[in-house]
Amino acid sequence: MVVMTFVSINMKWNGEDWRTVIASDAKGYYSYLPAMFIYDDPNYGFFDAMEKEKYYNENTYTDYRSIAEGKIINKYYIGTAVAETPFFLIGHMLARGGVGDADGYSKPYMLMLCVSALFYLFLGAFFLQKTLRRYQIDERTISWVTVAGIFGTNLFYYVVVEAGTSHIYSFAFISMLVYYYHNWVQERRTRQLLILGFLLGMILIIRPINILVVLSLPFIAGNWKSFLQSIVGIVKKKWFALVAIAIFGWVLMLQLGYYKLATGHWFVYSYQEEGFDFTDPHIFDILFSYRKGLFLYTPMYLLAFIGIFALWKRKDRFPVFSWLIFFFVLTYILSSWWMWYYGGSFSSRVYVDYLPFFLLLLAIGLNHWRKQWPGWTLRIVTVLLIILCQIQIYQYRYGQIHYSDTTKEQYWNNFLRIDKLM
Repeated sequence: MVVMTFVSINMKWNGEDWRTVIASDAKGYYSYLPAMFIYDDPNYGFFDAMEKEKYYNENTYTDYRSIAEGKIINKYYIGTAVAETPFFLIGHMLARGGVGDADGYSKPYMLMLCVSALFYLFLGAFFLQKTLRRYQIDERTISWVTVAGIFGTNLFYYVVVEAGTSHIYSFAFISMLVYYYHNWVQERRTRQLLILGFLLGMILIIRPINILVVLSLPFIAGNWKSFLQSIVGIVKKKWFALVAIAIFGWVLMLQLGYYKLATGHWFVYSYQEEGFDFTDPHIFDILFSYRKGLFLYTPMYLLAFIGIFALWKRKDRFPVFSWLIFFFVLTYILSSWWMWYYGGSFSSRVYVDYLPFFLLLLAIGLNHWRKQWPGWTLRIVTVLLIILCQIQIYQYRYGQIHYSDTTKEQYWNNFLRIDKLM
């Protein structure tokens, strides 16, 4: 966290760099906060003054508005803004105290968004480590996997470069969901059930497609019997289950309430013509292509599959099949989005949200072979992959890897060639 904080300060806190904290989708996610707390304007009448005039930047300009029921609304979902709210309010107090203009977009607001991303990184990593301990993972392996996950994947990029996107927030809430559901399977405490209702609600309103995380529950449970017992346990605590559902509904109402306020209707689809085409998935492309391949640009995700081999050696192979089914369904759906490469991004950014599952696999694999020679080999490989990831992030930041259209020739001509940027 010290290293990540230093990197964030170095990249975004100096000079005018704070102006690039939010760009692209991040502007839409964040804009709920000034709209509600400062301008009291759910239809974004302040857009032109802020985005086209006072803070205009041709490199970060994004029109995040959409039309629904004849009204202007925010195209993006509200959950990221909900998670950012405490930090926004601190920024607002600083701005009103004279540190900057109290308009929602000046320097104190942007710097607090950087702090927000760092906080949720800490939260996600903290609960990931607590989960790994419940899986009886060795402490050294836990530390190793945490460092590999933060510095060896695109999680790093979406904390310190594009801190305003939704992915670090999804990562944190999904990490918490994994921990509390695993606790529920083992202990059946009412408090865990209520927390799960809140976490599922937050995951849904941050990025609705991430409700797919429920498909991971059989894997987290460990076996079919435990999974069924966890469901039966919910039914038996019916009153508390109803409270958990009410908490989930209350969180969901933050999004639906915004739609009602802005358009007069509870349900709208803000993405208009954009959607999924399940007849034309790009499974190979999203995983291996030069354009955005997850395993090409961030091979730490691929290395995580050593956990599958470790699990296969066990008598009960339910975790193997449940994880692979979850991964296949997830990949099929994510790759069916009309823009399967998800615009300008480093690697396939939508998998950052699900990184806890890959790191859990990686930890299981490293822990299994930790006292044998394959374990040391795998640790050397993780170090090499961290170096590779950091080099490619550096290349991406300075345009040596194109933000959306890298070709095979471009990739290999620039492979590890940071000398071109020196």
